[in-house]
Amino acid sequence: MLYKSTRGKGEAVNSANAIVRGIAEDGGLFIPTSIPKINFDCNALSKMNYRELAYFVMKEFFTDFTEEELKNCINKAYDNKFDTDEITPVNKIGNDFFLDLHHGPTLAFKDVALSILPHLLTTSVKKLGLDKEILILTATSGDTGKAALEGFNNVDGIKIIVFYPVDGVSIVQKLQMVTHDGHNTHVVGIKGNFDDAQKAVKEIFTDEATRKQLDAKGFMFSSANSINIGRLIPQVVYYFYAYLDLFKKGEISKDEKINVVVPTGNFGNILAGYLAKYMGAPIDKLICASNENKVLYDFISTGTYDSNRDFFVTNSPSMDILVSSNLERLLYFISGENCETINALMSSLKNEGKYKVSEEMKAKLSDFYGGYATEEETCAAISEIYTDFKEIIDTHTAVAYSVYNKYKKATKDGTKAVILSTASPFKFPKSVMEAIDKKYAGISELELIKEIKKLGNYNIPAGIKDMDLRAVVHNTVCDKTEIKKSVTDYLGI
Repeated sequence: MLYKSTRGKGEAVNSANAIVRGIAEDGGLFIPTSIPKINFDCNALSKMNYRELAYFVMKEFFTDFTEEELKNCINKAYDNKFDTDEITPVNKIGNDFFLDLHHGPTLAFKDVALSILPHLLTTSVKKLGLDKEILILTATSGDTGKAALEGFNNVDGIKIIVFYPVDGVSIVQKLQMVTHDGHNTHVVGIKGNFDDAQKAVKEIFTDEATRKQLDAKGFMFSSANSINIGRLIPQVVYYFYAYLDLFKKGEISKDEKINVVVPTGNFGNILAGYLAKYMGAPIDKLICASNENKVLYDFISTGTYDSNRDFFVTNSPSMDILVSSNLERLLYFISGENCETINALMSSLKNEGKYKVSEEMKAKLSDFYGGYATEEETCAAISEIYTDFKEIIDTHTAVAYSVYNKYKKATKDGTKAVILSTASPFKFPKSVMEAIDKKYAGISELELIKEIKKLGNYNIPAGIKDMDLRAVVHNTVCDKTEIKKSVTDYLGI
């Protein structure tokens, strides 16, 4: 299996090269030369645990890794850092199924991929015989940052810099990052939003002068964002796992199709579902759930992507994104792998902030259904789940639940669905608790963590326990125009 750029320049490379580089030199994203097909045998696959299934799926993509290398990466990733051996269990609430992706150390779905990416990266570096120190640059809307810091913490030969919007994350998300203590980690708050950080990071990656400057000092770039193929592929696994879990429990029959509902801003999580579907998972609709930054909803509905709009800071901050990087990979597939088309669309996005796909490409979006939820609807979903079932869900999961209910009402589709629960309610205590009862307004987020524990009869996860007692390690804040300078300052070049 080889990987090539969505924009067509440069030769195809093996997965080790694609993982180490993170992004192609022409600014495109690495994409497999074909989507591998698997023999989806429910009876056989349902006997596998998560680690075994992860190997079964990932070996189709990382064909230059030996069995021993890949299994070593998987076993190191999916160990007791997750608080359940299932890694991504399916939880039934009422008649709905929720794929819980928040049992890792930072309480968000990013843990599933960012637990294995460091091992894939260090293995790739050894395989390629590189003598450079890897510099990981990561933009975060809240969750990727801490998950990346955790994954790459104190890994020899790697430095990591995380950029987050100072006013665009929850108190819990911020504390998770700024109190992180590792000898190779650096966190920078920016006066701007996630899109500003993501744009700056991508520009640094493709800046030839900066790359040469780093090379001379013994550094090379890589990425922990889902633009890195080594981050995207591990996410494919839990779509298979969710399906097989329902099959094992007798909730669906053999090869019965299901829908999946994915709250997403950067499009990576739902793109992993798209890959799972075309590998052979019995998935019908991919329901794309947006918050009030509904650029993806508008694109799926109209075929026009337009980022020239107001940016909203919402109660589901990890989805507060207007430029969805991973959508470029989907465009590549639905354009018939036409790199000229991708270059034209991405040029239009860069220069005009928008693009429009052809009617033929728009027709190929039929795998997806777009929906969005307002802040009020998100709060109503949290309240409904608590009132009816005494379960507490986070705001991003609530966006997905709200959109799914709208989908069922609009389409009358009775297909069973799995809703991706992408974060723990403990990460967003203020928004969650105020949605349940207005009496919690004005109480500090750290106090509300204790209230969630009492109300839901949950244990406070180890990742945030006594977080308020940890020392703040990272105080650096910069303007969005100074992101590149903050990198060179940190490295002393």
